[in-house]
Amino acid sequence: MTGLERWRRWALVGPPFLWLLLFFLLPLGIVAAISLSQATDTIPPYAPLVVHGPSGFETAATLGNYRLVVEGDFHPYFNSLIYAAAATALCLLIGYPLALAIARAPKSWRNLLLFLVVLPFWTSLLIRVYAWIAILQPTGLINRVLQGLGLTHAPLMLIYNDFAVVLGLVYGYLPFMVLPLYGSLSSMDEALVEAAADLGGSPARVFRAVVLPLSLPGVAAGALLVFIPAIGEFVIPDLLGGPSTLMLGTLLWQEFFAEVDWPAASAVAMVLVALVTAPVLLAQRLSERPV
Repeated sequence: MTGLERWRRWALVGPPFLWLLLFFLLPLGIVAAISLSQATDTIPPYAPLVVHGPSGFETAATLGNYRLVVEGDFHPYFNSLIYAAAATALCLLIGYPLALAIARAPKSWRNLLLFLVVLPFWTSLLIRVYAWIAILQPTGLINRVLQGLGLTHAPLMLIYNDFAVVLGLVYGYLPFMVLPLYGSLSSMDEALVEAAADLGGSPARVFRAVVLPLSLPGVAAGALLVFIPAIGEFVIPDLLGGPSTLMLGTLLWQEFFAEVDWPAASAVAMVLVALVTAPVLLAQRLSERPV
């Protein structure tokens, strides 16, 4: 490889690596460093990791914040995993048929259908969540319709519970499942599907043996795009779940702003990074597995 080719290669590869270094690895390293420090009443509210003492430079790093995480309440972590997993599963159950229908639709309709999928992103998530509050509350649209039809005699409690949180997560992140699934299904070689059908395979068997295995990379990508942001969601559980619904996003807000304990909040954030690393590795292994 000549010097010019080497410089061209670095010109192509260098900017993405520099972007990741400045806007991902460096902030993550800062959060990890703060998680090892001690909370103080100063600005910023944590002690430096390295101090200059009588015997020279000394480290003040501590694992006490992680010990507090281990000895603390695990309900926020458990709730976040359960809500995120349930939302991911429901998004897959709803999004897969939707993506398959869009991929099988006439080409003249596909762009319009994809536009309708991403149309909610044109409005702030906060506004859309407030709209769900108006729909789900005891005097909201759903309860008025049910009572008007005579199906219920008293308002149903559809908000400030697990149902409302999962519903909000599914509504908010469903497009993140549909889009990668559509990309995977639309790029599939239809000749393989036709060959399987010509060999006598029923539609169900063709789907299980051909369509589903070929779409697994899209399934893995969609699951990651839903699960990772859902596990750290703050707005949806705070507004639709009420004060009794505690997730990691809510816990981080409390530690950062209410308690002003940046080291403890940083330790929680690092635990959250560890929680999402496992599904990322699993999805990477799934996407690299030969069909």
